[in-house]
Amino acid sequence: MALVVYLKTVTELRGKGDRIAKVTFRGLSFFSRVLENCEDEARFEQAFRWPIGSQVDGDEMLEIQVFNYSKVFTNRLIGTFRMVLQKVVQEGHLEVSDTLIDDNNSAIRTSISIEIKYQTMDGSVKVWSDGEFLDIPDDCDGTFQFETDSLLSGRSQSSGTSPGRSIHGIPTFRKTGKGVFSAMKLGKTRISKDDHKKGDDAAILDAEDLDRKAMRLGGGLDPDTISLASVTAVTTNVSNKRSKPDIKMEPSSGRLVDYQISVTVIEARQLIGLNMDPVVCVEIGEEKKYTSMKESTNCPYYNEYFVFDFHVPPDVMFDKILKISVIHSKNLLRSGTLVGTFKLDVGTVYSQAEHQFHHKWAMLSDPDDITAGCKGYVKCDIAVVGKGDNIKTPHKANETDEDDIEGNLLLPEGVPSERQWARFYVKIYRAEGLPKMNTSIMANVKKAFIGENKDLVDPYVLVQFAGQKGKTSVQKSSYEPIWNEQVIFTEMFPPLCRRLKVQIRDSDKVNDVAIGTHFIDLRKIANDGDKGFLPTMGPAWVNMYGSTRNYTLMDEHQDLNEGLGEGVSFRARLLISIAVEILDTSSAEIMSSTEVQIEPVSNMSESATGKMEEFFLFGSFLEATMIDRKIGDKAISFEVTIGNYGNQIDGVSKPASAKKKKEGGGESEEEETELIHNSSDEEGEDDGDLTSVPSTPPMKPVITDRNYFHLPYFEKKPCIYIKSWWQDQRRRLYNSNIMDKIADKLEEGLNDVQEIIKTEKAYPERRLRGVLEELSTSCSRFVTLANKDQNLSGRTKLDKERLKSCMRELESMAQQAKTIRSQVKRNTVRDKLKLVLNFLHRLRFLADEPQHSIPDVFIWMISNNKRIAYARIPSKDILYSIVDEEMGKDCGKVKAVFLRLPGKKGFGSAGWTVQAKLEMYLWLGLNKQRRDFLSGLPSGFEENKATKGTGIQAVPPISLVYNMKQVFQLRAHMYQARSLFAADSSGLSDPFARVFFSTHSQVTEVLSETLCPTWDQLLVFDNVELYGEAGELRDDPPIIVIELYDQDTVGKAEFIGRTFAKPLTKMVDEHYGPPRFPPQLEYYQIYRGNCAAGDLLAAFELLQIGPAGRAALPPIDGPTDSDRGPILPVPLGIRPVLSRYRIEVLFWGLRDLKRINLAQVDRPRVDIECAGKGVQSALIQNYKKNPNFSTLVKWFEVDLPENELLHPPLNIRVVDCRAFGRYTLVGSHAVTSLRKFIYSPPDKTANNWAHIGEIVVNMDPEPHIKKMDTVVKMDATTDAVVKVDLNEDEKEKEKKKKKKKKGEEVDEEEPDESMLDWWSKYFASIETMMENLRAQEAALAEAEEREDLEIAAESAEIKADDFPMKGTKPKEKSKDKKSSKDKKKNHDGTDKRPPKPKVDELMVYNKELESEFGSFEDWLHTFNLFRGKAGDDIDHNVVDDDRIVGRFKGSLCMYKLPLSEEIIRDAGFDPNMGMFQSIPHNDPINVLIRIYIIRATDLHPADINGKADPYIVIRLGKSEIRDKENYISKQLNPVFGKSFDIEATFPMESMLTVAVYDWDLVGTDDLIGETKIDLENRYYSKHRATCGIASNYSVHGYNVWRDPQKPTQILAKLCKEAKLDGPNYGPGGKVKVANRIFLGPTDIEDESGLKKQTEEHLALTVLRHWEEIPRVGCKLIPEHVETRPLLNPDKPGIEQGRIEMWVDMFPMDVPAPGPAIDISPRKPKRYELRVIIWNTDEVILEDDDYFTGEKSSDIFVRGWLKGQQEDKQDTDVHYHSLTGEGNFNWRFVFPFDYLMAEEKIVISKKESMFSWDETEYKIPARLTLQVWDADHFSADDFLGAIELDLNKFPRGAKTAKQCSLNMVLKEHELPTISIFKQKRVKGWWPFVARDENDEFELTGKVEAELHLLTAEEAEKNPVGLGRNEPEPLEKPNRPDTSLMWFMNPLRSIRYFIWHNYRWLILKALALLLLLLLVWLFLYSIPGYLVKKLLGA
Repeated sequence: MALVVYLKTVTELRGKGDRIAKVTFRGLSFFSRVLENCEDEARFEQAFRWPIGSQVDGDEMLEIQVFNYSKVFTNRLIGTFRMVLQKVVQEGHLEVSDTLIDDNNSAIRTSISIEIKYQTMDGSVKVWSDGEFLDIPDDCDGTFQFETDSLLSGRSQSSGTSPGRSIHGIPTFRKTGKGVFSAMKLGKTRISKDDHKKGDDAAILDAEDLDRKAMRLGGGLDPDTISLASVTAVTTNVSNKRSKPDIKMEPSSGRLVDYQISVTVIEARQLIGLNMDPVVCVEIGEEKKYTSMKESTNCPYYNEYFVFDFHVPPDVMFDKILKISVIHSKNLLRSGTLVGTFKLDVGTVYSQAEHQFHHKWAMLSDPDDITAGCKGYVKCDIAVVGKGDNIKTPHKANETDEDDIEGNLLLPEGVPSERQWARFYVKIYRAEGLPKMNTSIMANVKKAFIGENKDLVDPYVLVQFAGQKGKTSVQKSSYEPIWNEQVIFTEMFPPLCRRLKVQIRDSDKVNDVAIGTHFIDLRKIANDGDKGFLPTMGPAWVNMYGSTRNYTLMDEHQDLNEGLGEGVSFRARLLISIAVEILDTSSAEIMSSTEVQIEPVSNMSESATGKMEEFFLFGSFLEATMIDRKIGDKAISFEVTIGNYGNQIDGVSKPASAKKKKEGGGESEEEETELIHNSSDEEGEDDGDLTSVPSTPPMKPVITDRNYFHLPYFEKKPCIYIKSWWQDQRRRLYNSNIMDKIADKLEEGLNDVQEIIKTEKAYPERRLRGVLEELSTSCSRFVTLANKDQNLSGRTKLDKERLKSCMRELESMAQQAKTIRSQVKRNTVRDKLKLVLNFLHRLRFLADEPQHSIPDVFIWMISNNKRIAYARIPSKDILYSIVDEEMGKDCGKVKAVFLRLPGKKGFGSAGWTVQAKLEMYLWLGLNKQRRDFLSGLPSGFEENKATKGTGIQAVPPISLVYNMKQVFQLRAHMYQARSLFAADSSGLSDPFARVFFSTHSQVTEVLSETLCPTWDQLLVFDNVELYGEAGELRDDPPIIVIELYDQDTVGKAEFIGRTFAKPLTKMVDEHYGPPRFPPQLEYYQIYRGNCAAGDLLAAFELLQIGPAGRAALPPIDGPTDSDRGPILPVPLGIRPVLSRYRIEVLFWGLRDLKRINLAQVDRPRVDIECAGKGVQSALIQNYKKNPNFSTLVKWFEVDLPENELLHPPLNIRVVDCRAFGRYTLVGSHAVTSLRKFIYSPPDKTANNWAHIGEIVVNMDPEPHIKKMDTVVKMDATTDAVVKVDLNEDEKEKEKKKKKKKKGEEVDEEEPDESMLDWWSKYFASIETMMENLRAQEAALAEAEEREDLEIAAESAEIKADDFPMKGTKPKEKSKDKKSSKDKKKNHDGTDKRPPKPKVDELMVYNKELESEFGSFEDWLHTFNLFRGKAGDDIDHNVVDDDRIVGRFKGSLCMYKLPLSEEIIRDAGFDPNMGMFQSIPHNDPINVLIRIYIIRATDLHPADINGKADPYIVIRLGKSEIRDKENYISKQLNPVFGKSFDIEATFPMESMLTVAVYDWDLVGTDDLIGETKIDLENRYYSKHRATCGIASNYSVHGYNVWRDPQKPTQILAKLCKEAKLDGPNYGPGGKVKVANRIFLGPTDIEDESGLKKQTEEHLALTVLRHWEEIPRVGCKLIPEHVETRPLLNPDKPGIEQGRIEMWVDMFPMDVPAPGPAIDISPRKPKRYELRVIIWNTDEVILEDDDYFTGEKSSDIFVRGWLKGQQEDKQDTDVHYHSLTGEGNFNWRFVFPFDYLMAEEKIVISKKESMFSWDETEYKIPARLTLQVWDADHFSADDFLGAIELDLNKFPRGAKTAKQCSLNMVLKEHELPTISIFKQKRVKGWWPFVARDENDEFELTGKVEAELHLLTAEEAEKNPVGLGRNEPEPLEKPNRPDTSLMWFMNPLRSIRYFIWHNYRWLILKALALLLLLLLVWLFLYSIPGYLVKKLLGA
């Protein structure tokens, strides 16, 4: 049913402007597009459609409003058109023109013209044209329906349809006689064929018409803008009184899972401290692992790998803290001092892409001193693998050290690199409602003695965050403790630990127990956006849930109180608040330690958390069925609790809560509470002082059938009601309800779209547009709703901030949804779907409210005073609001609730059986809003109240009595099930289905030994009584539960799975006929626990039995089946329409069959069965000798449904024929979908057939410089032929490039052929692969960026055409190596890397070859045979290996009969082979297998020391090669570099196992991991996986052609097999194959350098582009290396490392291949580094002289090569340097082994004295020089150091003056040199150390000369150490002062005093003379004066 409004034009508008129209019907509005700058006429020409669920009433309104549109201001209303739909309802089609009216209801001149169509459900108005509201072209035959609800979605939904409305009220039309539209959906629309014919003349405006009309009107309407409104939007007025049940039964959290965490500590840098011996400690939870200790270095290199294994629930795992700390000088006796730590939680790692951080730097900080800043960096890889996660390890190439530490910090995306310290304040105020935690016996004893009655609990609160714990004080004996304390954590912000754990514990002398736990996710209480806020929360109550409240000594559900699993009862609530303060670490008064502190805080006022309100909870039990028979013998009652209210057995009694309210708070408030309380007492009469009735009266169950009982709640339905008092924080719940509803609707819509795509229906894009429209309108609606009443009391900062951020997010979401909607085109649906899925996750995240208010409601089934089973219902789901969107989704609706066992009992099969199924009605709201609490109940009841008397209307009923009852007959058409769970040891099941409806149940027959039963059975339930009004039952019938069981001969039937359905209901007065009846078969997803376990194909109809009795019902006219006796088959109108198909089966062979009951399989046979027909293979006479079948192809004909989706599965069974005609089942396999085996004849019109002309395929002759956009031109027009003789050109380019590079002083030599080996090729290829990956990432990032730009642009109304559209460069992502090297060439200026020497490359796949080439199942498929019971914790991506008992190889092909003639007429058609033409024969064949093993990476450690001693074991059939003597000691990344040859015979030996074992001196060797390769599939594959095709053909050197067949021979063979014309070699380097011409070079050099003519290059070019050959082309496998994961059967699904290898296969009947390529690991080359320390200068002076107080230093220099600290060498001491100058002339000599390719030094040494053999380490080549001050009696003082990376270090300064600190600080910017190229370097380098502020300071300079020689050169001219012979250095010329002063006191005094103080002495002498003169003057003046005066 739909209402379609076609809005044509609006005329006589005033002025000029942008116009928009809004069309509204039943509250759902659509906006038209905006018409820009239109004057008096607006031509909208746009259709709007409302799929509707209930019939349109004659008095319903349609409203159209026309606005002047404005981008900035609100739209201004021009006028409105309203129309009553009476005429439309009568006629069904109407064209209307009318004037609009303005706000005052007066008519205006503007007029509107529209066309309206309406189609009813029963066809009473007009007939539907086929496919009306799905916009399908007529030729589509209407096979596409509109869908809403999917059982495929993650949340499951109920299924089945109600008569004209599914759950959501969707119209359901049926096409009789056509198969299902099986999209496992509800409510489909279908019309029968003949209706279709009649319907053509009814001018229904379907989308196609619209499209045509639009074209006539000159293209006003673009089909790309049509959108389908969601069906779910229109449910508002459908009487929707039932909400969906939840099908998944098992609690998801709390189940134990395997995890493996691997941490590689690579190196540390910039550690703060002088001359330290660092050790890195990795700690996860309680486990610690240490690296080895590196001596005296601040940048140790470890490269050590640690693995931690865990078996815990996910929550526990992700909360564990991973801590990396560096410890200085730890040894056996001392624990060492902590340098710094870094911590994050495991969840943060798991949430990264690929669950890992790769090569990132963790920044260390000191927990004891937060002012200190960064303490250094540790570079590490961290990966977390759960079962079934496959981690793509980035390829371990020779890493160019990521020196950019700042850019590669170990932080999740979005976290700033500069993190600050912050204080986290967790304030704990008080708690309420704690349970008893001690036995009452003790209490009674105490009471008797002391006479006091105490609360039996001593609570305290424990807060855990980031690995630290803080506790409050213990409040003795208090159920309502008040702490008022705050716990303060100091931690980096933003923290890398996401959850804070708050736990109330009971203090006990023996051990403390958890009472309840609550986790706070910091992401939910903060927002890191630019308008975000710091984490804040509360003050708010958090509710804690856990085990039941009755105290027992040993609580079996104690885990629940620890926060594991879903709590089954309310435990307590706690008032807390959280705040964060960022610290300013520079301020003085700050406390620098991160110890947790506890401080008191002031009391929190009572009203701060909101006003206390009285809430009312009402519930009614309409039905209680499916009660487990174990509890069926005792009377049963149900108890409903909310918080502690209603909890009878062990809750708080009513007075306590009243008392609590009176006491609460201070004096002032007490009066207020009193008042409130009294006022309610005054209403006493009408409230009857409403005491709650929380539980139903006990009642004895009645038997339903063998398994289940039900309670006789027939016309009398018991009710419960509870009054409770909570702070009124409904707004929080309302907001999250609105968001939840938006998310539900979105999820439903997305499921539709996915379903449409999956079932390949038409127009998924229209549905997606509808979904997006709906999303944007509902988001905008949220903004208006959430914005009101913001001034409630108790609103916290978080409430305000969250509201702001939710509104911002939803506003932007609405905006984005609009933009994306406009971009949805047919080809972008999938991409946009991904984007929209992100919205869904975001909405779900936002909807989760972190601050609780009302606790959840628990429903307990109580029998014999024991709590048996429970259901937990979030209070927000049943919360009432007057606003529809805010109302809980189950409020005032009938919900099917399934009760389950609490705690651990709920896991596994026990948890899957339903304990009871309730049909429940719940309503929760404010007591004052109570008046409509019964409004949602099915009507037709009378209330039955407890009290009689006045004011009775206010008292809720204690039971409802239904006086209306309807009688129905239910028909369950059980047709078939598929992919069921294997419940028996044979790997099959004996399934039957049990159907429950209301209190009735019936079973189908048992079908033995099948996983795909076709019951084809109709179950009839007579006289089903349902209570309520007929109309409502028609729309909302109760759900049907279908359970599937496996029948066992002994014991109880075993549960297989369960699903739900809704029946299609027919009332007495309705006609049984199209379009609604008969119902169609639909698929229902079966669940077992939380896992999908198959599908059920069935249909259900519920027919009302009227006064005429059953005779009036449609007859059951099944074909009576004499064999099956009373069993009724599914009637004809419902079972699918069948056609004749032929299925051809290719029988190839059987492999790896395991023993059955200890006997070996000897004469197996394969039986194929599909829909009751089948075929048997030939018998294999002797499985051991030849496991292949003698007859290859057989076929059988079978009737299958025309609808492919309904095709039954095809069963493959293998039986072993034993003596005396006995058969034993070996194993079976069900092919669930035959779709991929349907044969489609080749399309002769495709472009690659059509060309008569020749096509020149343009090649780039060199594969590894392919340009990014090499496209093989396929159109006949291309004739540009570009031929480049690359070698010359390339060399020219390289030369030019070298000239350009002035920065580089040394020219890169052309690589010499003789120097290159296979490893050069390998490393070059890896580099290319890394570049490709980087280019791909860049391209993806670019595409995303472009998309964001587009979206931004559209929001800003810029046309997107200005931007290059996304999707213009799909080539970049292609797997081909379109390397990004040419990019490098363009950016030559910026990229300083030397040009890469040209090396032939191979292809490195960082995965298995199979995954790249579809498991090589191009024509030969492998079917795993299963046997044995299926395991339960199946993740669907993990195959249960233990159940696989063998493999069947073969293939299938199915096609409709008759087949077209031309195929059979084809030349050379062999009728015996059917469709399997040109398939090789399967006779045994001898093959030489050559396995090359290169290396393994990241092996799982096998020894205690965290290492392994790996070696290779290869098994094939009976032969095994154990390479035990060549084990590699203590290596987790061993390089094997070996090849192994094995001769094999296919098919007997075809499964190759390559295993890596760990060698042990004593005991057996352990398997580390193994990988299995199916060689046979590779051998026969069309991709030619026998021997990879090299990129170039050469006859000698490192790239020698290794296939015994030359390219020309291979090509000739391929052409012959494919019946192609060719190859024709033409002149000028051309070759023609079919109609393609390829070009290439034609000459080749042999060893002597002579050039010869050859066609091999041409042939090779064709082979490398074989996929471009029409019809037969496919990619041939290139020369390659594949990376295969190693798995260990003991740890299923978790990678134990990877192995790089490749396999070549050569048939033995052709010439033998040459010798294997030598890939043995490169031997390191022996070098000698000679370092001459000439002088030092400006070394800081450390010592003070005793006598003179002078500063001096006794300098010496120490040096070593990294990793060889024990070989460190010291110069002699230059004593008493006073200037920091030191003269040494001292030579160090360091011999070392070096691997040129990997730039690493190789060291072999024993790890410890106990080691058996030497371990090989590879470490970077770094020279460390240190300067020291020698002391005689104390330890020498370290002054400074420099570390030079011998591959790239700054050039030394020419003079000491030019040598500065910048040489270390700005190392990246300076030109660097490599000693391996320069050989000899001399210069000055700075020594540096860190000062107190951790800044670098210059502590000296050294003049040194480095000279590198190879071992041979060193032997020819040897030198001595120090200043010894040969080639001695002269003694340094040191000043004499360096002699001790007591040897020659005078001299040294002269030296000391005169040398240093001579100016002082001279000045002093001059002063003395002056003073003498003055003195003399003064002395003699009196005498002279006297003389003068006296005149003497």
